[in-house]
Amino acid sequence: MREHLLNYITYCETFFIKMKPTFERLPKDVVPVHYELHFTPNLADFTFTGSSKIQIKINQDIDRITLNSVDLKISDVLVKLENGEVIKSTETVNITESEIANFLFEKLLPKSDNASLEMSFEGELNDKMKGFYRSKYLSHPELEERYACCTQFEATDARRCFPCWDEPAIKATFNISMTIPQDRVGLSNMPMIEEIKHDNKLKTLKFSTSPIMSTYLVAMVVGEYDFVEGNSDDGVHIRVFTPVGKKDQGLFALEVATKVLPYFKDYFQIAYPLPKLDLIAIQSFAAGAMENWGLITYRETMVLVDKENTSLIRKQNIALTIAHEIGHQWFGNLVTMYWWNNLWLNESYASFVEFLCVNHLFPEYDIWTQFLTDMYTPALDADCLENSHPIEVEVNNPSEIDEIFDEISYNKGASVIRMLHNYLGDDDFKKGMNLYLTKYQYRNTVTENLWECLEEASGKIVRNIMRTWVEQKGFPKVKVIQNVQEDNHRRLVLEQTKFTADNSLDEKSFWMIPISISTPKSENAFTTVLDKKEIEITIENVSANDWIKINPSTIGFFRTQYTSEMLEKFVPAIKNLSIPPLDRLGLHDDLFALVQNGSNSTVESLKLIKSYSNEDNYTVWSSISTSLSKLKNILSHTDLTDKFNAFGKHLFTPLSEKLGWESKPDETHLETLLRSLILGKLVSFKDEKTCEEAKRRFYLHKEGKQILPADLRMTCYRGVLQNADEKVYNEMLELYRATDLHEEKDRISRALGSMSDITLLQKVIQFAMSEEVRTQDAVFVIASVAINPVGRDLTWNFFKENWKILLDQYSGGFLLTRLVKHVTENFASEEKSVEIEKFFKHHEFAGAERTVQQSIETVRLNCKWLQRDIAEIREFLKDY
Repeated sequence: MREHLLNYITYCETFFIKMKPTFERLPKDVVPVHYELHFTPNLADFTFTGSSKIQIKINQDIDRITLNSVDLKISDVLVKLENGEVIKSTETVNITESEIANFLFEKLLPKSDNASLEMSFEGELNDKMKGFYRSKYLSHPELEERYACCTQFEATDARRCFPCWDEPAIKATFNISMTIPQDRVGLSNMPMIEEIKHDNKLKTLKFSTSPIMSTYLVAMVVGEYDFVEGNSDDGVHIRVFTPVGKKDQGLFALEVATKVLPYFKDYFQIAYPLPKLDLIAIQSFAAGAMENWGLITYRETMVLVDKENTSLIRKQNIALTIAHEIGHQWFGNLVTMYWWNNLWLNESYASFVEFLCVNHLFPEYDIWTQFLTDMYTPALDADCLENSHPIEVEVNNPSEIDEIFDEISYNKGASVIRMLHNYLGDDDFKKGMNLYLTKYQYRNTVTENLWECLEEASGKIVRNIMRTWVEQKGFPKVKVIQNVQEDNHRRLVLEQTKFTADNSLDEKSFWMIPISISTPKSENAFTTVLDKKEIEITIENVSANDWIKINPSTIGFFRTQYTSEMLEKFVPAIKNLSIPPLDRLGLHDDLFALVQNGSNSTVESLKLIKSYSNEDNYTVWSSISTSLSKLKNILSHTDLTDKFNAFGKHLFTPLSEKLGWESKPDETHLETLLRSLILGKLVSFKDEKTCEEAKRRFYLHKEGKQILPADLRMTCYRGVLQNADEKVYNEMLELYRATDLHEEKDRISRALGSMSDITLLQKVIQFAMSEEVRTQDAVFVIASVAINPVGRDLTWNFFKENWKILLDQYSGGFLLTRLVKHVTENFASEEKSVEIEKFFKHHEFAGAERTVQQSIETVRLNCKWLQRDIAEIREFLKDY
C-alpha cells in the first residue's frame, strides 16, 4: 500500500504539479462507453443523490481511474470486470483546482473492453445556474414560492452533477432515470419509456438510450409545467413546456420549431436523429438558451410569446434563437468539435444557419439586412481590438472557455461563413455541409475536416483562403489608393492592411480576400480574390460620375476606405435611395469605424449621416443609431451633451413626424420596428415633445384606459423615468410587481437605469441585488445604470465594493464577463483606465481576463478619440 501511495504521489507531481499552470486533458487509459445514471433530487433541502454504472474500456493495465468531478461527495466506488470479479477503490483523491477525481485501486485493473465502473454520489442543487441547480418560481395561482431543478452543463459543468469524462471528444451513450415527486414533470434528452409510482408520493422515470454524445449535452429538468405539442412534417414529436397557466405563450415557439426542423432536414439532407424534441422555459437561466440534444432549455424571454405584451423585436429574436438552437442539433450535437478551441464549429454555424432559416420562414423580417447590425458590426468592433483573439483560439484551461462564447466565436465566425457561402454559392455550400455532417456524424471534428469537405464539394480553394480568416485575429482594411477614370472605365489600385482600433501599423498580417465590386449599371461588375498586399483592377462601363461600391451587400468581412472623391459620389444615391440598403448601411458603418480609429474625422461622418435624411430602412437607421450612441457616450464626458442632443433631435424628428405613434393597418414588420427605434432615440435625446407624449401614453396605460403597444413600452418607460422623482420610481416598481410576465419585468427593470437622479440610481442597484430580481437579470439592470453617464461612476464604485459577492454569484459564466464589460468600458480618460487596470491587477477574475484587457483598451481608445476630434466636433455642433 505504501509503495502504491508513493507511486501515486509521483504521478500527481508529474501530471498536475510540474505541469502547472499548464492545463492537461484527461488521460485516455480508461474511457467511457455507456453511462447508466440515476438521480433523486430533493427540492426541500436542495440536495441530490445519484448513482452511476459506467461501461468502460480499459486500454492498459492501470491502478487508478482519473475523471472529472467537482463539488460532489463520492462513495462506494468499484470496478466489475468481464469475469465478474469486483475490485473496490481504496481511496478517492480529489484535486479541486483541476476539478479531477482519482480512484485508486490496490491491484491493477487489467486491460478490458467491457468493464464497469460503479459509484454513488451526492451534491447540492446550487443557486449558481450551472451544473444541477435549483430555479425559484411562484406557483400558479396561489403564488407560493417553489423550486424546480434543471441542468446547465456547457462548457464544463456536467462534472458538478455526476463524475464523468467531461470533455467533448469523450463521447458515450446515456440511460438516465430519476426519482421525483409524483406531482412534478420530469424530462431528459430522450423520450420516457417507463414510469413507476411508489407509495411515498414519488415516482421513478426511465428514459430511452441516447445516441452517442458529449457530456455537456446531457440534460434533466424537474418541475411544474404545462405544454403544447405538435408534430413536424417529417414526424418528429415537438413539445414546448411553459410555466403553469402559460401554455398559450408556447404556441409561437411550437409553430416555429415545427417548421425549422423540416427546413434543416431539407437543407442539410440529413434527418433530425431523435424521436422527439422538447423546448422548455426555465425561470432561472444564465444564457439565452442551451442546445441540449432533444431537450432545449431557454430563458423565458427567449421562448415565450404573449400576444398582447411581447414586442415584435422580441418575437423576431425568439424565432432566431429557436432556429439557432435547433441548428445545433446538427452542428454541435450530431457533429461535435473535438476541443473548445474549435467552439466556432458549433456556434458560428448555428449563428449563420439561424439567419438562413428565419429568412426562409419570415421573409418580411428582411433578416439578412439585420444580420449586419446584429452580428457583422459587433464582430468587427470586437475584432479590431489588440486584445481580440482568433476564431480558432487556444484554450489552455477550462476557466478560459466561457470567455470565448463571445462576438468572435459567434458573430465573426458567422460573418466569415456568410462570406464563404457567397464565395462558394449556395448549391456547393449545401453539398459541402451534407458531406461534412454525413462523414462525421456522431464523431468529433477539427476545422481542417470542414475545409476538406467544402473543397471536395465545390472544387474551389477553401483551406488556403479560410486559414487566413480563422487562424489569425483581426481583419483587413481594403483601401483605394488610386482611382483613375479612363474613357468609360475606371482603374483602381486596392491595398490591404490590417484594420486596427488605434490605427497602428501591422505589416505581418495578410488575408486572402474574396472581393466583389458593384456600380449603378451592374450589381456584380467585378469579382476577384485579393491574394496579395496590392492589386490593380479595371472596372468597365463606368462613367466619371458613377459610384463604385467595393463589397456590395457588405458580405466581405473587412472595412473599405474610399477616397473623398469616391465618397462624394455616393451622396446622391444615398439621398434618393437608389443604392441598396445593405450598401447604404455598409458605407456609413465603414466610415464611422474609420472615424473611431482616427483615419477619418468625426465631422466627416456626421456630414454623411445628414445625407440619410430620406432614409426609410429600419436596419440602416439602427446602424446610425448605434454609431450616435457611441459618440454620445464619449461626448457625455464634455459639455457638449445638450448640443449633441439637439443634433439628434434635428436628425430624427422629421421621420418621427412621418411615422407617428399609431400603427397603420397595412404596416410592415420593419415599419413597426422603425417607429420604436426612432421614438426611442428621441427620448434618449431628451426631446420634450416625445417625452411628454410618452408620459401621457404611459399613464393611460397604467390607469387601464388604453393599452400601450409592447413595441413602444420601453420608449415610454424611459420617457417617464428620465426625469423621475421617487413617486414615479415607486409607480414603476408597482408595475414591475404586478406583472408575472418575465419579458415585462425585464423591460421595466432595464428602463430604471435611465433615471437622472443619483440617489434613485443607487436604489436601482439595491433593487437589482434584491430577491425581487432574478440573478440572471440583475447583471443587465446594473448595466443599464452603468451606461447612463449619471450612473457610470456609481456603478463602478459599487462593483469595486461588492466584487466578492458578484464574483461568488457569477464566476465561471458569461454573465461575469458581461458585467465587467458594462461597468468598465464607458469611461474616456487615461486616469480611469489606470484605475481599472490597477483594480483588476489586485483582484483576480478568472475567466474575465481578456474582457478586462478589452475594456481598458476601449477606455484608452475613447480618450484618444475625444482628444483628437473634440475641437472639430464643437465647431460642427455650434449651430445646434
